[in-house]
Amino acid sequence: MYRSVLGFAFPLTVALLVMVTPTYASSAPKPVTIKIKDKCDPATFNAAVGMGACVGNGSVTFARFLDEVVGLQRAPQWQFAPSERRMNVGQSFVATNEGGETHTFTEVDKFGGGIVPLLNQDSGFTTFAPECTDGSPGGPFGFLKFAGPAAQSIVPPGGTFKDTETADDVGHPVLYQCCIHPWMHEVLTVEP
Repeated sequence: MYRSVLGFAFPLTVALLVMVTPTYASSAPKPVTIKIKDKCDPATFNAAVGMGACVGNGSVTFARFLDEVVGLQRAPQWQFAPSERRMNVGQSFVATNEGGETHTFTEVDKFGGGIVPLLNQDSGFTTFAPECTDGSPGGPFGFLKFAGPAAQSIVPPGGTFKDTETADDVGHPVLYQCCIHPWMHEVLTVEP
């Protein structure tokens, strides 16, 4: 009798563990998705900035882009979407570049200017985000030099940037910006 009970109990225990384990494993929160967007027109951006500056299939010409930045202090098609998200401690996010230009997804203490002096001026930034640049010249195309965090958060077209928010991020907004297009902002609220 002892063997028959054991013979029945062991397979039942294994079956229950197999059934319970996938349910437990799937209870982890899904990563939050953030889209990095732009609508650059390859012909006009590549002619103005250099070959490979835009590899997308957008319809916003370089001239229209500059007109929008001057008139609106931003180009509306260049954005992080959505621009605000709520997350829990331990939850990850994935920011995916769906546009045709390279961007950064850089954590900053305060929003500020990036590495492109003209875009900083036209979008109204008078101070730099130190995580993007210290204002030193020497980048390509007359850009300013990247700071360490910005250089580590470059997201090429089709690329992703991933991070996980921690308990240190609770109680204050966690800010991210593009250090090339400084009006592109993300605000994360992390909850316990």
